[in-house]
Amino acid sequence: MTTISARHDPELEPAAIRAALARIHPAFTGSPQFVHEGLSRRAGIPVIVKVESVNPIRAFKGRGTWLAVRELAGAGRIGPELAVVAASTGNFGQGLAFAGRAFGIPVVVFADEHGNPTKLDRMRAFGATVIQSGHDFDAARAASEAYARENGAVLLVDGEEPWVATGAGTLAVELTDGVLAGTLPELATAYIPVGNGALIVGVGAWLRGAAPATRVIGVQSDAAPSMTESWRQGTPIETATAATFAEGIATRVPVSEALDMMVGRVDEMVLVSEAALREAQAELTEALGITVEGAAAASWAALLADPGRDAGPALVLITGSNVPPR
Repeated sequence: MTTISARHDPELEPAAIRAALARIHPAFTGSPQFVHEGLSRRAGIPVIVKVESVNPIRAFKGRGTWLAVRELAGAGRIGPELAVVAASTGNFGQGLAFAGRAFGIPVVVFADEHGNPTKLDRMRAFGATVIQSGHDFDAARAASEAYARENGAVLLVDGEEPWVATGAGTLAVELTDGVLAGTLPELATAYIPVGNGALIVGVGAWLRGAAPATRVIGVQSDAAPSMTESWRQGTPIETATAATFAEGIATRVPVSEALDMMVGRVDEMVLVSEAALREAQAELTEALGITVEGAAAASWAALLADPGRDAGPALVLITGSNVPPR
């Protein structure tokens, strides 16, 4: 049986994450971050909101995909004649398509048969070839692996490639810089939605060095708990389904590399109900006046359910705003 074991990639060292911030397209950096008074009153603690959906792809994934494409192209691993292939529920694929267009790299994205049409259309608009295959994300991921092998393309797996996590970690740099500048209070807890794990790996990698007292808590739906169950059991555990409406965290087959990178960077993994996610989504949409997708509600749902939230200021991370059409 495979067991989870710590791994330390040079890309995830604090200096590398800090340096990465300057190498990411400015459309994805400098996202809004502030203490929200209404949510703070509701929670009984200062709630720091960071909005990662005000950018060309309306999601945080632009940071990591831009950095990964830039670094892989610079190393000659991908190029105009060497396509990059990935599976995505939508936001990762959008980010990859946006970066691929900018760097002249062909992009092929596999999505499942029930993929969010809004996200799929935007991937195509950015120039990606989109292929729908399989009943869920992990079936699409298997199809993307076969396609890459058969066509001599480079497979980029969200959660497996450290550069993706490094890019995601740059949002945490902005948070601690805000603390140093006196515009934000020191974080006691960061609630991070978890799909394939790149986001929590990057955020955890930065906070361990810059704010080691901050609890880093991963959040999943109890309808798609594979990464949480794997983390708790210390070995990758597949689930029969990933039946959450929040496609951004609908992982059925855990990414073992991400689980290894989470060791030492994540304090806890928690599950929230589908009902709690929907309630949190509605409440955030009302409080912030912006569209909040299902996965982006996970932070707030977990905060409200946490009996230990009175420890101090907490992060609610708005990871995206790409909701399916009505």
